[in-house]
Amino acid sequence: MPGHPTGIDPGMTEKVWFITGASRGFGREWAIAALDRGDKVAATARDLSTLDDLTAKYGDALLPLTLDVTDRDADFAAVTQAHDHFGRLDIVVNNAGYGQFGFVEELSEQEARAQIDTNVFGALWITQAALPYLRAQRSGHLIQVSSIGGIVAFPNLGIYHASKWALEGFSQALAQEVAEFGIHVTLIEPGGYSTDWAGASAKRATALPAYAEAHAATERTRQARTARPGDPQASARALLTVVDAPEPPLRVFFGELPLELARADYESRLANWEKWQPVAIEAQG
Repeated sequence: MPGHPTGIDPGMTEKVWFITGASRGFGREWAIAALDRGDKVAATARDLSTLDDLTAKYGDALLPLTLDVTDRDADFAAVTQAHDHFGRLDIVVNNAGYGQFGFVEELSEQEARAQIDTNVFGALWITQAALPYLRAQRSGHLIQVSSIGGIVAFPNLGIYHASKWALEGFSQALAQEVAEFGIHVTLIEPGGYSTDWAGASAKRATALPAYAEAHAATERTRQARTARPGDPQASARALLTVVDAPEPPLRVFFGELPLELARADYESRLANWEKWQPVAIEAQG
């Protein structure tokens, strides 16, 4: 691939993938891309019927697994089943997750806990389940699906941002912990894509009347920000570039907009910290 910072070996042997949330969106497109090039895939979904067409097309190359990632015991069992079935694991993709909309004051305890259980603990349990196998073979690649929302924050997505910032934090620490075992960690940080992330798969808190105007303004801004969504199939091609790289990145944006948003946010942070540095020094004592 000319122009890519990779150095990909076109003669690479097949890889074994474990992908959560493969029923639709990124998970489905990435599973198809892996299968189309001859890799093996263990694909999880809450409803296995969503994978029937892939099972019919790809046969034994696909291992469909029923899984709710919030169930820790089931996570460990699914990872073990996939490893035993294919004999190894090379790429583990923590893709299962959803967006919880709602201003911070509007969120119920159940909504907040469910968001963290899926987006943070689900990824943590799968990661913990896979690591013994990856360490033993001294190779592997953990793909953690974060978001531009793991870098910056917008109104009406506070608890979603909390989940992705948590994923970013433990994954950055993890990358340092497992490097000696030949294991790579990559955080994929997409912008807006033509998936149903903000549609059927999203959950929405009950709005408070006090925030009616703010909700309307926030939604207008969100629609403008996502006016040119990315192509999920293009994201699959990009992911293959990442996993085939000899030295994959810890973080990579998917889409054009995230870098612009991150640059503005981080420049603002640095300016603020520098402005208040005298107070920071005062606090040192």
